[in-house]
Amino acid sequence: MSAESPGIEAKLSAFDTAMIVVSLVVGIGIFRTPAIVAREAGSTPLFFAAWAVGGLIALVGAFLFAEIGSRHPRAGGYYRVVADCYSPVLAFMLNWAHALMQGAGAAGVAFIGAQYLAPGAWFRVALAMMAILLMLNFLGIRAGARTQNVLSGMKIVLIAGLAAAGLFLAPHAASPLSPAGLPSHFLGALVPVFYAFGGYQMTMNLGADVRDAPRRFPPAIAGGMAVVAALYLAINLANAAVLGVPGVARADLVAAALARASFGPVGAGIVSVAIFLSAAGFVNATILQMPRAYYAMAQDGVLPAAFKRVNARTQVQPAGLAFFGATMILPAFLLGSFEKLLDYVVFTDSVTLVVVASTIAVLRARDRERSANVFRMVGFPWLPGIYVLCMAALCVELLATRTAISLAGVVVFLTGWPLFRLGRRATGAAKARKAG
Repeated sequence: MSAESPGIEAKLSAFDTAMIVVSLVVGIGIFRTPAIVAREAGSTPLFFAAWAVGGLIALVGAFLFAEIGSRHPRAGGYYRVVADCYSPVLAFMLNWAHALMQGAGAAGVAFIGAQYLAPGAWFRVALAMMAILLMLNFLGIRAGARTQNVLSGMKIVLIAGLAAAGLFLAPHAASPLSPAGLPSHFLGALVPVFYAFGGYQMTMNLGADVRDAPRRFPPAIAGGMAVVAALYLAINLANAAVLGVPGVARADLVAAALARASFGPVGAGIVSVAIFLSAAGFVNATILQMPRAYYAMAQDGVLPAAFKRVNARTQVQPAGLAFFGATMILPAFLLGSFEKLLDYVVFTDSVTLVVVASTIAVLRARDRERSANVFRMVGFPWLPGIYVLCMAALCVELLATRTAISLAGVVVFLTGWPLFRLGRRATGAAKARKAG
């Protein structure tokens, strides 16, 4: 039962929760990242090892964030738990960096969809997609939840269908298990793998809604992540079997290459259109969601009051929508490639995950006497410690190898401090004027 919603009975079953976990994790990245993983891994064994290691770490992370959400079932996600365990300033800085990262993440997904639909003009198509969706949302047009669910389900059907076609219908590469003959960079290979597995951390928002969470959460999370891992393993087995890992490394649009080998040019075209539509659905869902996050931050007095204004006729938040549009389109122009956007997103996300994951120690220390009523992950403190170390190692890896992009993430994070101070000062002045 949510701490902020007394009297509301938790309704999610274990199966419901498992399916939510699958929908949170399975995204567009799996249609683009295998090529980057193959190039970085350099050989077939390391290619599959990267996916296996990334999946195991994501599974640990899903359990870890599920416990954090179960112990801290309050609206506000990252911001609330970090503010309560550490400080509101740090919480705002992380939330600020994470909010801006969402725009770059949406641009990255737009890039993937556009590259599949129009490989020769993908940048213009991606910008057009983002601009059109922004304009539609300014008009007050909202995609229904049913449409979003259909688009999400389409990704699962695509992955399973492509994997089956590649494994059973397409001719296989002569030596699919031979080394790719490329320099190996295993930590670099984990960066796109973590991007593909991203989303598991949102299990922290489910704890208050699951019936009998201590008993139902473990099989739900394990089952959901097992489905994701099976889908990713199947599609990558098919990729390697049909194209060979060297072929995967050369095929940025690996799903189209697999579909072409399985169904011919028409099949590749249908798959490319489906991926574009799925990407558009994700971008639209993000455009719908993020202005509401800014609204909550404005309610806390750390963003200007303009972010709370809602058009009475269209229900549009003009300031929030315009700001999110800027955070989506500017990184697209400045970074200009999916790989650079991926590095920026993973670095910022990893820094956030390190801090939020560490709150489990604080929450456990505070809640020893009430811990019987919440979900508890196994392996504490070793598994959370390993998870935090892995995320920290990824941050160090990106700082060392993608220094400029990672430092840009650090700068965005640091700008949150003066913004927090300015917001609080403005809120204090407004309260003083009202009191006077």
